[in-house]
Amino acid sequence: MAETKKSSATVYDRDGKESGQVELPESVFNAPVNAAVLHQAVRRQQANDRQGTHATKTRGEVSGGGKKPWKQKGTGHARQGSTRAPQWRHGGTVFGPHPHTYEQKMPRKQRRLALRSALSVKSQDDAVRVVEEIALDAPKTRVIADLFDQLGAGARTLFVIPEHDLMLEKSTRNLAGVKTILAQNLNPTDVLTADTIIFTRSALTQVEEWLA
Repeated sequence: MAETKKSSATVYDRDGKESGQVELPESVFNAPVNAAVLHQAVRRQQANDRQGTHATKTRGEVSGGGKKPWKQKGTGHARQGSTRAPQWRHGGTVFGPHPHTYEQKMPRKQRRLALRSALSVKSQDDAVRVVEEIALDAPKTRVIADLFDQLGAGARTLFVIPEHDLMLEKSTRNLAGVKTILAQNLNPTDVLTADTIIFTRSALTQVEEWLA
């Protein structure tokens, strides 16, 4: 097996000071960007987020209209069978939306290719940061806010953690523009919409093992 080429990134501690270096596999953070697959993955995620609960009533579902409005002949009016026909006020809807799923499927190989492409785009834009593990005894929004400021985080920041951490999640909850996500839930849409992506060291390891 060919050895995976790697580049390095600076790791910061909770005070925003450099604490070391970490290697980034080029197959994940400097891969060729497949725009077509990336576009398909984003469209798929947007489609899967739709509830699909929209509904309209056809002429058979609208209440009323069981009685013929006037006799067939002799009135001078056009023949009508129901006041719930589409051309009538309060009539049914023709070809209106009905509840259905918008779910789209995508092979796992393509999903991972799309995520590698998205991470490579952000890495090439110098938007990836790595921090040491942050252990908090209580929610401390100021600590996280100061750290992100030290890292030069943009208006929209994606904070990637390895597992649920109540103190850490509460600390970022009130920070405008910050979204905290588990490494296993990382996706191209969140990556592309973020100005800065901040990984904890162990979250980065999880992503590398999954995608490399």
